[in-house]
Amino acid sequence: MAAPVKSGISEFTTLPGDRHSEVSRTLVEPVPRALSLVDQLGLWGNLGVSLLGFTGAIFVLQPGGTGTPELSLAAALTAIGLGTLLGTLGIAFAGLPGARTGAPAMVLLRGLFGADLSYLPTALNILQCVGWGIFELVTIATAAHTVAPALPRWGYVLIAGVATALLTVRPLGAIRILRRYVTSAVVVVLAYLFIQLARRPLPAFGHGTWSGFWAATDTVVAAAISFAPLAADYTRHSRSERAAFAGAFIGYSVTQVLYYVIGLLALVTVARNPSDIYGAFIALPVGTACFAVLAARELDQSFANVYSTAVSTQNLRPLWDRRVLAIMISAVITVLALVLNIADYENFLDLLGSVFVPMFAVLVIDFFILSKGRWDLSASSRSRWVMLLPWAAGFVTYQLINPGYISWWVTAWTWIARQISFTPASWMSASILSFSVAAVATLVVGGLTLPGRRVRRHADTQLADGQ
Repeated sequence: MAAPVKSGISEFTTLPGDRHSEVSRTLVEPVPRALSLVDQLGLWGNLGVSLLGFTGAIFVLQPGGTGTPELSLAAALTAIGLGTLLGTLGIAFAGLPGARTGAPAMVLLRGLFGADLSYLPTALNILQCVGWGIFELVTIATAAHTVAPALPRWGYVLIAGVATALLTVRPLGAIRILRRYVTSAVVVVLAYLFIQLARRPLPAFGHGTWSGFWAATDTVVAAAISFAPLAADYTRHSRSERAAFAGAFIGYSVTQVLYYVIGLLALVTVARNPSDIYGAFIALPVGTACFAVLAARELDQSFANVYSTAVSTQNLRPLWDRRVLAIMISAVITVLALVLNIADYENFLDLLGSVFVPMFAVLVIDFFILSKGRWDLSASSRSRWVMLLPWAAGFVTYQLINPGYISWWVTAWTWIARQISFTPASWMSASILSFSVAAVATLVVGGLTLPGRRVRRHADTQLADGQ
């Protein structure tokens, strides 16, 4: 029997799901609770692995950029562990409101900011997801072409685009496929690569520097926290909040640590720059087969980005069919992956990711502490302008400490920092401090507007009047 899950004056109707359940076409239809803990371990375990992450290990090893001193293995491994812990906690907590209310991620922001203001982060998330979707198709095609160069790279882009569209039409089915067939193969491949690389001569554990440790940690946090704006799109289908939290936290953290460590080991033992890593993996015994598995598995990344783009769009147009949206978005990113040179776009996507670190601090504090889950998620929810202040405070904090790698953006924030006589200390983590500043600011200003409490008082008054 269907059960309404209320959040403020709106409600999402949920119903028990099974292995045949699928996501409804629109936001007004019931939400199946179909994903078990094992399903979500499979989903997040696969999303925790990325071919981009292998090459991204260079930003952990050399957080200051090419030509700068390298971190010691001790510092780099600590940064990977700490950054993964912090980033994955962000994913897990960001997914809990979805598991509790049945609402997808961008619809939840109606409760935080109001319906109209939620369109701003929704647009940013759509831009982020489309960008990463393009990147993933290019990455898949590049990896596949490396393994089997007989087919031109554009051919692999087309194949990956079609496969992504098929997966997004039946997203819960895709998640079950990941859990049933892909996860075990990925774990075996990662374990094999780790053992093969760890057997090679390694530099001394303490050889190198700890300078830049927090910048390296921020890189790892950013890789994980980029999934926070997507988390509730999947946890809303979880059978329980506990399964949603554990699936995201355990599944993502284990595999992210593995792939960052593997990328790091490849850099210090075989490949001295990111462009050599793919070749280094293939050169290992049965490395071609292992790399082929990872290249095919990368489809879960493009699937997640396209599906969440479709669900985010439904925050703007709740009655649009998510299947049609998914097919159209898959077609768009496939065309863009064929025609665009996006080599420098990754830095812009990392900048967009930094937007969501403080935003989800505001979300967690307001949902769990201030509003206590009583959010108005309707399309007419009133704007909460005051909640933009802690988000902005956290964003400014992040940029002052770590403005990223876009030259004009770095120049602008360096100038601002100079005007206020601020010099970031080496111990400062942009992710941790921006999250903390946004969280404290939310506690300070959030009490000024608690629509959930007003709604409850209004409902209580109506009951008292016999309405």
